[in-house]
Amino acid sequence: MAETETHYRACNLCEAICGLEIKTRDGAIESIRGDTQDPLSRGHICPKAVALQDIHNDPDRLRHPMLRRGDDWQRISWDAAFDLAADKLLELQRRHGNDAVAVYLGNPNVHNYGSLLYGPPLLRALRTHNRFSATSVDQLPHHLSSYTMFGHQLLLPVPDLDRTRHLLVLGGNPMVSNGSMMTSPDIRKRLKAIGQRGGRIVVIDPRHTETARLADEHHFVRPGTDALLLAAWVATVFEEGLDDLAHLEGACDGLAEVRRSLAPFTAELVAPMVGIEAPTIRRLVRDFCAVPEAVCYGRMGVSVQEFGGLCQWLINVLNVITGHFDRPGGAMFSRPAVDLVARRHGAGSWGRWKSRVRGLPEIGGELPVSVLAEEMLTPGDGQIRGLLTSAGNPVLSTPDGRQLEKGLAELDFMVSIDLYINETTRHAHLILPPTAALEHDHYDLVFNALAVRNTARYSPALFPPAADTRHDWQIFSQLLRRVQRNAKLKYRFETWAMGKMGPARVLDRLLRQGPHGLRLKQLQAKPHGVDLGPLEPCMPKRLRTPDRRLRLAPQKMIEDLDRLTARLDRPTEPLVLISRRQMRSNNSWMHNYSRLMRGKDRCTLLIHPEDVVTHDLEGSTEVEVTSRVGSIVVPLEVSREVMPGVVSLPHGWGHHRPEIQLSTAAQHPGASINDLTDPQRLDALSNNAALSGLPVTLKAVRCETTAVGHEITAVGRETVSEAG
Repeated sequence: MAETETHYRACNLCEAICGLEIKTRDGAIESIRGDTQDPLSRGHICPKAVALQDIHNDPDRLRHPMLRRGDDWQRISWDAAFDLAADKLLELQRRHGNDAVAVYLGNPNVHNYGSLLYGPPLLRALRTHNRFSATSVDQLPHHLSSYTMFGHQLLLPVPDLDRTRHLLVLGGNPMVSNGSMMTSPDIRKRLKAIGQRGGRIVVIDPRHTETARLADEHHFVRPGTDALLLAAWVATVFEEGLDDLAHLEGACDGLAEVRRSLAPFTAELVAPMVGIEAPTIRRLVRDFCAVPEAVCYGRMGVSVQEFGGLCQWLINVLNVITGHFDRPGGAMFSRPAVDLVARRHGAGSWGRWKSRVRGLPEIGGELPVSVLAEEMLTPGDGQIRGLLTSAGNPVLSTPDGRQLEKGLAELDFMVSIDLYINETTRHAHLILPPTAALEHDHYDLVFNALAVRNTARYSPALFPPAADTRHDWQIFSQLLRRVQRNAKLKYRFETWAMGKMGPARVLDRLLRQGPHGLRLKQLQAKPHGVDLGPLEPCMPKRLRTPDRRLRLAPQKMIEDLDRLTARLDRPTEPLVLISRRQMRSNNSWMHNYSRLMRGKDRCTLLIHPEDVVTHDLEGSTEVEVTSRVGSIVVPLEVSREVMPGVVSLPHGWGHHRPEIQLSTAAQHPGASINDLTDPQRLDALSNNAALSGLPVTLKAVRCETTAVGHEITAVGRETVSEAG
């Protein structure tokens, strides 16, 4: 009998990139544990780590190209599949123009360095303006703020979590996300350490989140008003002389413009709309300014709303003007072993082209995914007739999934690079499945750049790929070769060389060019990873603006303040919907693994007891939730976890669609929040989908006597405020 073997690698299922110790015997996994020697995760893993084993063994996972003929799927050869995909896409472009073919990239692409390196050349070869990704339903405000302020959309400041003594969180739940745009595994210990060194955590959120339960202080805020709160904080800093820019003297522009433009947003003016009293607003920012090692962090709740762009800009402004930027314990830039910011491509862009129907500008090389369905369904020149998707499920993750389904059903041709026949890929004509995570090597190009400590780790493949399978990079490379050949495009030497080298050799070159001068062999000799040290001050040399100066007052941000002012005169909606993240889910694709699906129904609508009475739902166990675009029926969970006037539904469910081949997920379908979200609701500044704060109505569907759910009796170590 074979002996047990021990392997070390990083988990690539979420942003935390936790180190794993995996034991195998006879080609099967015996155990998955945290790697105690990983310098970033320090032995921590979350329940999702077991999904690596479940994905590897999942009988529903596709392993060979599948062609849809009517209602049936048939296996075809790889060469035939590559030829068919390239021929069909190029035929549509020859007949209807390059923009007749669209591309959608899902979130898992950024967890796969082969896709990151080999996908972009294919997109460039297709020469289409209709490029979409999960970015515009997730983090586009972050990138826009970084592009306009720092000169590069990937130059994203992260909290120096291991040295901060005051963490101010808006719309983020790192206890569940392990960071999110702030790669920070072992988050519970990191947050508790803030208190152990005499610091505090303050959470501002319309839900009493898992992070709020650990915090010293939590305040409810009305969804969609965070930008008003942040503007009032900035105004208070200037009004009370709390600003501290000494360490950035001569390194930033626009201070006077920021001071002048935000002065009208006093705490007294915004308090009635925000739902936090003016003295509390002022006290919160005074407390923040009083601690040298402090940082403000905002994530999904402030990004996916109608003022997402202003929120992320104002968070940066607040950190800068209070002396909490580019300083230990504050907001800092990472120094990863592979520096994407130093690369020639990808600094960012704004308005180089516009969408055909609504005339919305591209940002960062892509259009907002909220326009994808209308670009498919609206006839005329430039109508999308073909689609390439990679590792995405936009039917469940983008606004108005039912409308998008209609568009997908009318496409002339659709090809998907995906492991499953899911809610989106069931509409594809051809599916090209890549190998699973344990069958290929791994390096975190993106999340090392967002980490709270500089580290690097290379993970070799755990198992050899099954016979006649292909890696993501090989699929992209083969499609690229055929597109370039059939379209008679010049075959660039760089493309040829990358195809011959493979991602590992490309990675070695990028490591050598990086700031630490590493080589792949060095990482291969260190299976637990390499510690490259804490975040370090690096202004102004890290900036990518032409003069290496920080832009505090980008013109488009200043202009958007007029829209924020108008928000003060708009009446508050009686009931709005927000989403929530769950530890055992990652977007829509971890519901097919039985170990992650155990326990009670997680797709429930949280509602405050007062709203049960207000909306005549006493005794209800299921309710119909209706928005402008649709209705769903969900179980009701009465809880003081959400503030009055707010209901909350988790993201990523809705596995009731016909023809999907996800056997476990279909047994726990839930309801999709994106059958309610509205593609017309956008942040007008960034064009990110405004998923949060969606106006809804409720109607009882099934009623019986039920007890009130979770009651908050004690919060963190100090106080909770419902009204401010």
